[in-house]
Amino acid sequence: MQQYRTDLAMERVNDFGSLSGVRTENATLGAFSRNIVQIENEEAARQLQKPCGQYITFHTQQPKLLSSEEKSELAGLIAGSLRHLLPPHGEILIVGLGNRRITSDALGSRVTESVLITRHLKDVLAPAIQGRLRGVCALSPGVLGVTGMETKDIVRGAVDHVKPSAVIAVDALSARECARIGTTIQLTDTGIQPGSGVGNHREGLTKETLGVPVIAIGVPLVVYTAVIVRDALSILLSDMEDTQDSREAAADSLAQRILSADLGEMVVTPREIDELVAALAQIIALSLNIALQPRLSRQEITMLTHETL
Repeated sequence: MQQYRTDLAMERVNDFGSLSGVRTENATLGAFSRNIVQIENEEAARQLQKPCGQYITFHTQQPKLLSSEEKSELAGLIAGSLRHLLPPHGEILIVGLGNRRITSDALGSRVTESVLITRHLKDVLAPAIQGRLRGVCALSPGVLGVTGMETKDIVRGAVDHVKPSAVIAVDALSARECARIGTTIQLTDTGIQPGSGVGNHREGLTKETLGVPVIAIGVPLVVYTAVIVRDALSILLSDMEDTQDSREAAADSLAQRILSADLGEMVVTPREIDELVAALAQIIALSLNIALQPRLSRQEITMLTHETL
């Protein structure tokens, strides 16, 4: 079967089913679900084309359908998992990846605009308040085509200056299933490869390249046109009496024939992408604020960031 590009570890695992060196765990958390994939050895990592480490994926309905209470609940769940991936002490550098001029790629920069930034306040606040805040700074480095500099080099320079205990990188991802657009949020302690979802491979942001742990948060916001065609053809062929595998193979073959002639590879995003990115950025930013500032109440975070869900 044709392998469609995806940044989601759980989709890779679904391709293989049971695989030695991979542990999975599923849980239902109220209106949301959580999937955890733990890749434990290099052979499993090679087959899945994902580094060894932990991948935590939350599933929800479209953010525009969530109430304010549900968005806050989801942010709290993400924050709980994020807190377990981060070192307990030290400053944190948040990196918003992507091209802010392209809405479907602007999630990272939108998140940094709503995060509570505190590193510059350590010398101006009263001691009692200073003791409640963890140092947080943020950077939106842009993309190579705009800056002329590799993202890794820009972030490495900031890391060398700030010396954070960890980096949190936020980026848009690609998925293999249309239904995952905007509804799947992945956290991982393995870092991130900017641009990999759309085949534009850049140097990775990892512990090996930056010298500190890198936590990545990503949401699929694009799919390849071939995925949409494949899904449509699968529905069309669903009444065939052949097996599911043969129907999928037929759909894959037809999708490739339709798109291989003149169109080449096209990446598609929803028409309501502006609204989608805005809602997701708010949820992720709130989850970061909750995880990084556990001594502040939700009300205090809202007051300091001027953000409401």
